[in-house]
Amino acid sequence: MKKLTILLLLVMALSACNTLSGMGKDIEQAGEAIQRKAN
Repeated sequence: MKKLTILLLLVMALSACNTLSGMGKDIEQAGEAIQRKAN
């Protein structure tokens, strides 16, 4: 049971990292679009 809990926590942490990474890329693209409009 303890191993299963650790495995689930690890999977959740990895999926959260991927989500944050994707969100960061989206924010970066939005910032670049704003810069292009400003020029």
